Amino acid sequence: MTQVFNDQFLKAAKKEKIDHVPVWYMRQAGRSQPEYRELKKKYSLEGITKMPETCAWVTKLPVDQYNNDAAILYKDIMTPLPAIGVDVEIKSGIGPVIDNPVRTLSDIEKLGSIEPEKDVDYVLETIKILRGQLTVPLISFSGAPFTLASYMIEGGPSKNYNKTKALMYADEKAWFLLMDKLGDMVISYVKAQIKAGAQAIQIFDSWVGALNQQDYVKYVKPVMHRIFTELRGEGVPLITFGVGARHLAKDWHDLPLDVVGLDWRYPIQEARKDGITKAVQGNLDPCVLMAPWNVIEEKAKAIIDEGIKQPGFIFNLGHGVFPEISPDTLKKLTSFVHEYSHEQLTKLNK
Repeated sequence: MTQVFNDQFLKAAKKEKIDHVPVWYMRQAGRSQPEYRELKKKYSLEGITKMPETCAWVTKLPVDQYNNDAAILYKDIMTPLPAIGVDVEIKSGIGPVIDNPVRTLSDIEKLGSIEPEKDVDYVLETIKILRGQLTVPLISFSGAPFTLASYMIEGGPSKNYNKTKALMYADEKAWFLLMDKLGDMVISYVKAQIKAGAQAIQIFDSWVGALNQQDYVKYVKPVMHRIFTELRGEGVPLITFGVGARHLAKDWHDLPLDVVGLDWRYPIQEARKDGITKAVQGNLDPCVLMAPWNVIEEKAKAIIDEGIKQPGFIFNLGHGVFPEISPDTLKKLTSFVHEYSHEQLTKLNK
């Protein structure tokens, strides 16, 4: 029997009427799943992404296990960088490491461009496989220029992004050229993913909260506006997300996107008071999932109650799932969000 397609996520992103609040979790595919950890004993993250059938299985697994309302493609924000000449290694316990940091105008001028059908054909093939398997929407994604640049300039993860900011302040010509080149890459990369079948796109600007609002407006917002403007015509919901960036939420709201992702520090009711009228996504602190169930339920209820006061709410965590979180907890939480939100929405719609 053919399964009915679950479009609750897409409806919520468009602020349309929903039957229940849709749920998905950042990093839902991977680290907390025993099956994935067994797979990682044999293959690296990069290795898995280059095996489309296996990568599709990893992507679909949490949807099957938790009954989530969307899948998010298993890959890394660094995936497209080798195509433009940046060598990246994902080191266990560290994250992305780049041995040839980009720190001068000359370094930036040498960066190439991406040809997605050739350079990341395995990503596109995985998307096509998943579209034939999933009965929920497939979200794909890209890193945003600032966050990608921070890895490229620092050479890996950073606590203060001092080298990134130093380049930004000291050499505006180099900085804006880098933003332009990364903006071009993101647009080409994302358009190819949509053409392959991705039904929504999240742009992760994970570390842009390191900038103050004035610097964001000057050094980053223009390229983000260009990216979302270019992608707007593709007809899929567009989401942005960053950590520790509530001071930038109004600027995100100005961008031609559909959904503003909120981290756990920014209560939904405060975002609404601040004028965020677009759909919002979030924002349970992932650490709460280590607490007893009654605590999880109480905090999830509070988020749902605030989220459904206006059309356009997608339940998620305020950052990604981490390894210690039990898959059983995620399954139970998904079920709770579905049931509780359905009850509350039914009351609201009477």
